[in-house]
Amino acid sequence: MNYFTYISNMISHIFLMLFMYLFIAHRFSEKITGLICILIFLALTSLDFCKLILFPDSGLCYVLATVFQILLAQSMVLFISKKRGSQALFVGLSASSYVIAGSIFAVIIKIYTDSFVWALVASAAIHLAILLFLCAQIREICLNYQEKRTEKNWWELCLIPVFFYCSFSFIACFPYTLFDHPENVPGVIFIVITMFVSYIVVLRYLESESKRSAIYWENMLQESYIQGLKNRYYLVERAEQNLKILHHDLRHYTKIIDSLLEQKNYKEIKNVNGHISHMANENKPEVYCSNLLVNAILSNLMAEALFLNIEVELDARVPKELPVDEYEFTLVIANLFENAIQCVKTFQKEKRSIEVKIYCMDSQLFIQTTNAYEGEILFDAVSKLPKSKKNGNHGLGMQSILAFSKKINGTVGCYLDDGMFRIILVANF
Repeated sequence: MNYFTYISNMISHIFLMLFMYLFIAHRFSEKITGLICILIFLALTSLDFCKLILFPDSGLCYVLATVFQILLAQSMVLFISKKRGSQALFVGLSASSYVIAGSIFAVIIKIYTDSFVWALVASAAIHLAILLFLCAQIREICLNYQEKRTEKNWWELCLIPVFFYCSFSFIACFPYTLFDHPENVPGVIFIVITMFVSYIVVLRYLESESKRSAIYWENMLQESYIQGLKNRYYLVERAEQNLKILHHDLRHYTKIIDSLLEQKNYKEIKNVNGHISHMANENKPEVYCSNLLVNAILSNLMAEALFLNIEVELDARVPKELPVDEYEFTLVIANLFENAIQCVKTFQKEKRSIEVKIYCMDSQLFIQTTNAYEGEILFDAVSKLPKSKKNGNHGLGMQSILAFSKKINGTVGCYLDDGMFRIILVANF
């Protein structure tokens, strides 16, 4: 019987490595990752040989070898993962749960058919069916979350595969197996079904929430963009009207200049020309940067700051084509600018000022906002970023900024200096 378990486990280890290979975003090349999986497979098989063949009656050997196998497999997951974290660990723990579910079905088939060959063939077929089913249902979701790494940590979700694995182990494997208590078979089957349903429902729910959040932010950005265009349209319309008036009055200015020329009053002519230039420049619509979307958002926020009597020192050097996602980049600017406005809008007039610097080049991104602050600012102990006073967590805007920074491998820092709050986002491309 131990040889049957040994071969069954060997089949499970093969599919465990396949699962991890397919569901983990690779840190190394495909060949190197495949070689690592083969080496770990050999190590897991060797440990099975020790606990099942060499020392079949030693409970201590069985427990120690199993624990070492778990640590070895999960360490491999973190080692080969491109972005090590709770998402990768969740995939590794899930792989172990799915594989042990396939092994249990091999035992069930052996119990009811009493055929080693049929049980092993069916075990391989069930493992393959589970792998193909999961590839179709949740592989893309798992890889997307590992690539984005924009969501909250999944440490709590890691408890799901841990408890499923423990349930399978204690009911079907240790200290008594299903061969000893075949009456546990129906219960084990329902646990397997529950596991599949739980995983698919939870991951699809997370994907749905992620899409809903993305749509929410996109709608906010579009709304701000539309408002910015409205402001631009109003300014252009007003400028056109003023320029029409100026054009109408040019004949009067011409007569004045002719009269001054006859009097040879050149100094006054210079003053008249200066006045005309000032009138033309005053009615020229302000262009803050070359990028249409960013310029529209900045126009909207500058109009809001003007309405609130907030002085803004803006230096925006943003090209027409951006090296990052245009919508995400604009959303970060909008959040930082708006956070500064919300912070200073209730202050005394002399403290209502904001400094905004935005430099986006081919090789580097630099965004900085500086404003006065009053009272205490709460910082998160891990991220070192300000927390919302309402719920103690990062506000939605700050979450968006942090997610964008992680996506472009940037750095976000907050600094307090003599009553001034400064937040800086820097990234090298």
